[in-house]
Amino acid sequence: MEYLYDYGLFLAKSITIVIATLAIVGGIVAVIVRQRRPTKAKLEIVHLNKRYEDMEKSLSSALATDADLRMLDKADRKSHKQEAKGAKKKAKKGELAMGEAGRSRVFVLDFDGDVRASAVASLREEISAVLTVATASDEVLVTLESGGGLVHSYGLAASQLQRIRSAGVPLTIAVDKVAASGGYMMACVANKLIAAPFAYVGSIGVVMQMPNVSKVLKKHDVDYEMLYAGQYKRTLTVFGENTDEGREKMQADLEDTHVLFKEFIVSLRPDLDIDKVATGETWPGTRALDLGLVDELSTSDDYLMSRRNDADLLKISYTERKSVVRSLSSLMSMGLGHRDKLARDRSAQQFR
Repeated sequence: MEYLYDYGLFLAKSITIVIATLAIVGGIVAVIVRQRRPTKAKLEIVHLNKRYEDMEKSLSSALATDADLRMLDKADRKSHKQEAKGAKKKAKKGELAMGEAGRSRVFVLDFDGDVRASAVASLREEISAVLTVATASDEVLVTLESGGGLVHSYGLAASQLQRIRSAGVPLTIAVDKVAASGGYMMACVANKLIAAPFAYVGSIGVVMQMPNVSKVLKKHDVDYEMLYAGQYKRTLTVFGENTDEGREKMQADLEDTHVLFKEFIVSLRPDLDIDKVATGETWPGTRALDLGLVDELSTSDDYLMSRRNDADLLKISYTERKSVVRSLSSLMSMGLGHRDKLARDRSAQQFR
């Protein structure tokens, strides 16, 4: 009996190990298969007019009496019948039932910027989609929030917004919280720039900062070797001993980038007193309006509400679904890449 007991215990352990091994292998295979599948991208379109109407109906229903509810229900049925008839007529004529006749469209895009302006990946796809259908009678509204970041990243983001203006489609940018430095570089591309009264705007300047641990390394008798070809291939470094010549070169590069930044803003807002505002300072919306940094005081919500009766409001968002492994590898590469770039001269320059 004891032999049978030991054999049964051994068999149970063996089966458990086999099942666990198969589960692990199956998981790895599933991940690999998922990785080989093409990334799924999705363009989502939300009709904001319908959302506002639903909110209005919900609140009206909650406040209405029974008699009022009967009248509202009757009015809704009549409205639905009229809409159905109109849709049929358009279908017979072969018209695109995108919106009501004579109404323009406002395409709403969101940009929430980090230091690397990562949201530009979605922004460029959303703009490409909008430009396939938008006309000069339409409008693009970008709700923008950013405190700035890497020079080349925000330069690309601003260039994406310029595609809208170049296509002859009116561009409005709304700042509810902050559009500073690289964020303002994007915002000034707008044909019309609006900001909330206490949204912070400006910070037209460039900064580069990095630690230097050469003294710590010397204290512990650690030598750091760096070989390069080209006088200014490296100016400042994290581990090596920096020189006055390197500092002067980096300062000159920062000044040149600042000049390019100011020239870009003046080309889009020629009436702006650039020497007065390009000091690196930020101002709340009310002061920014006086300085000419913005055109109007308003929140994005108020602006959309003001347009909902005469335009079809369409919120556009592009999302790309990534696998877990790809997301983790992307985060790791971003972290390593960012650390490496901070050790480089130009990539450490930021609009701040």
